Amino acid sequence: MTEDTTNTTRAKEPGHAKPLEIGGQSIAPGTRTTIDLPVADLYTHAKLTMPVNVIRGKRGGPVLFVSAAVHGDELNGVEIIRRLLKLRGLKQLRGTLIAVPIVNVHGFLRHSRYLPDRRDLNRSFPGTSKGSVAARLAKVFVDEILSKADYGIDLHTGAIHRSNLPQIRADLSNDTTRRLAEAFGCPLLIDAGLREGSLREHANEKGVPLLLYEAGEALRFDEFSIRAGVRGISGVMRELGMLPMRGRRAPHKSVVAQDSNWERAPESGILRSLVELGEYVSKDQVLAYIADPFGETEVAVKSEHPGIVIGRSYLPLAHAGDALYHVARVKGAQKLASRVEAYQSDNEPDDFDDRGESGEPPIV
Repeated sequence: MTEDTTNTTRAKEPGHAKPLEIGGQSIAPGTRTTIDLPVADLYTHAKLTMPVNVIRGKRGGPVLFVSAAVHGDELNGVEIIRRLLKLRGLKQLRGTLIAVPIVNVHGFLRHSRYLPDRRDLNRSFPGTSKGSVAARLAKVFVDEILSKADYGIDLHTGAIHRSNLPQIRADLSNDTTRRLAEAFGCPLLIDAGLREGSLREHANEKGVPLLLYEAGEALRFDEFSIRAGVRGISGVMRELGMLPMRGRRAPHKSVVAQDSNWERAPESGILRSLVELGEYVSKDQVLAYIADPFGETEVAVKSEHPGIVIGRSYLPLAHAGDALYHVARVKGAQKLASRVEAYQSDNEPDDFDDRGESGEPPIV
């Protein structure tokens, strides 16, 4: 499906004049509350809920939701939201922040990307109250969160054993979305097409500009990706006028990827990787070698075109056809690689006492 490029920023009512009700609870300006939204119970008949934290500023402004763990094994976003909620600047918040750290509660408990019915929640929107477990969960999120928001940021990671360089995927033909994507500050932006049934597709239909942040690997915390995520969301909130501008760092200049492709394993064997995330690679550069366990045969994995490595596999075992390296084509790839290096340096802790914006010690 193609993106609807006619979306414009929706008119915002002053925060005090716009009532907000989530899960049957009315949240007044200047208050902070946690709401537990009921979702499908466990087999044991134990109740299960989706936790939502809502912060309403005393002064009016837009409503922004930040969500994570739509895929239950993608954990970086959970920690990003925890740190976001500790920012001192939230005391001066304008508008409303709706934080949903664990959307796919069922998958989160099972360390699984999917729902118990094996469906992908991010292919189940807008959902229905009479459908599958995934459809019902999607319906709850749409009715209680998306329908109340003016903007959204959805946090994701790569798959198991596969990590992504921090990147923003969004409808960059929409001027508002493009402006917010650049405010996030990732060096690389991807003008990504919509997937049928995704949260981003339904948000687009409802006129809610949505950024999708991809960074790190499933079932792992990555300090660099987490810090970059907290800083990026803060940048978006400042751009929206939700946080004070003073002390704002200029975002890293972003470049839009022209195209990308996965370099796949030509044969099965033991993988020895030579290139890391964020590196510039030239055409025909050797990215890795695949050998049999005895080292008698060996084949090189080469890049089909020059670009930046934005995703890679960390599993040292490969079947023929496995996706190993995700290489993005960009103009000025070598210059972008130096920006990525500066971005990494800016978001990695200098030592254990470097507590970043949220005041949290780095995870090791």
